[in-house]
Amino acid sequence: MVKVNLSDINVSELIADIWTPLNDEQRQILASSFTLQTYKKNEVIHCEGETPTHLMCLLSGKVKIYKDGVGGRSQIIRMIKPVEYFGYHAYLAKKDYVTAAAAFEPSVICQIPMTTITTLITQNNNLAMFFIRQLSNDLCVADERTVNLTQKHIRGRLAESLLFLKESYGLEEDESTLSIYLSREDLANLSNMTTSNAIRTLSQFASERLIAIDGRKIKIIDEDKLKKISKIG
Repeated sequence: MVKVNLSDINVSELIADIWTPLNDEQRQILASSFTLQTYKKNEVIHCEGETPTHLMCLLSGKVKIYKDGVGGRSQIIRMIKPVEYFGYHAYLAKKDYVTAAAAFEPSVICQIPMTTITTLITQNNNLAMFFIRQLSNDLCVADERTVNLTQKHIRGRLAESLLFLKESYGLEEDESTLSIYLSREDLANLSNMTTSNAIRTLSQFASERLIAIDGRKIKIIDEDKLKKISKIG
């Protein structure tokens, strides 16, 4: 973790969602309290069981929220993309982190003390409503993901994961290749399956000309069929 030089950085552009509702005095409080940190690829941002202290906003890069389960097998709970907030659920619940977070690639994160955030929330109803909407949206996504990961078959789960990665991170200039390169293990952990099942199902998708594989690069060839597989589970 490395601190970033804050000179010539426009705070309002970086964290516009929580900056815009504030008055001038509140903006000054926020501007004086935030820091920027850079994380290397695979560097842990916070661990399960740690006590949360900061709201985090991913400004660039990619972050995974994950939890180690039975036998040390990891389950990816959420994928964070710019500009999304994380790390604050546990603080508001007055609990330690029940998940961990790590950078998929070099990332820059804005960190704001939760003591500052809670002070501003008590002063500003619009900011409070923003976080209520954020929490509600996260709950809706979690509910839907729980059903998908427990009721869909392996092909449906993997197809859904590929479509989710496309929606979250977009495509490269060829408009086909996913703009995120996951290991087979990470893709399996995202899809709630073993690594061997992920490898085998990816190979099936490739043989069916739904995707093309080049190392960790995955090119989507037939998105409509992937959507159909995801829908029928």
